[in-house]
Amino acid sequence: MEIVELLQQAAPTLMRGVGYTLLFALSSMIGGLALGFVLAVARIVPWRPVQWPAVLYVSLMRGTPLLVQIFVVYYGLPSVGIEFSPLAAGVLTLSLNAGAYLSESLRGAILGVTRGQWNAAYSIGLTYFQTLRFIIVPQAVRIAVPAMSNTLLSLIKDTSLVSVITVTELMLATKEVIAVTFRPLPLYIAAACIYWALSLCFEALQHRLEKKLGKAHQS
Repeated sequence: MEIVELLQQAAPTLMRGVGYTLLFALSSMIGGLALGFVLAVARIVPWRPVQWPAVLYVSLMRGTPLLVQIFVVYYGLPSVGIEFSPLAAGVLTLSLNAGAYLSESLRGAILGVTRGQWNAAYSIGLTYFQTLRFIIVPQAVRIAVPAMSNTLLSLIKDTSLVSVITVTELMLATKEVIAVTFRPLPLYIAAACIYWALSLCFEALQHRLEKKLGKAHQS
């Protein structure tokens, strides 16, 4: 009963943290997708001056810890006159990081569309970018859904890192309750279960989306 009372007491604070966690994850996913599309296209266009900056960016963001990237954006950029609120810094950093990973998923999906699709589009007079926009990308998105869903699941867990810049997402909310109750074990377990539950919900949505896209493709 004591554990139940503890969790009831902690619930409002934890649910507020869940709200911020979802805000960070979904906002960063949208920003990451926008950036990922740009980077993916830049990686596949036949112009090296466009390819190499994208290659360098993806390598940099995938090759450095997300925590370091958060510190650079929130604590480092103010030294050159660029400041962000904790919320903006968290969303921006997660978007920049997710964009690098999503670009690889999208690039692989685009390259996975058969060459015959390109040739057929060219034969009816479509340009390179028209073919990409109307023929290739819609098919690539369907192919990339599992990988993009995995990125979203990773983002949900990665939001815990923004607690270091004083954003009260789920992890910092949990720490706040622990500071008052001095009961770390049940509260950390509760936080882990919440992260797990969120992941299961989004996995279920992913499976439904895959089935829906599969049926649409077959029809």
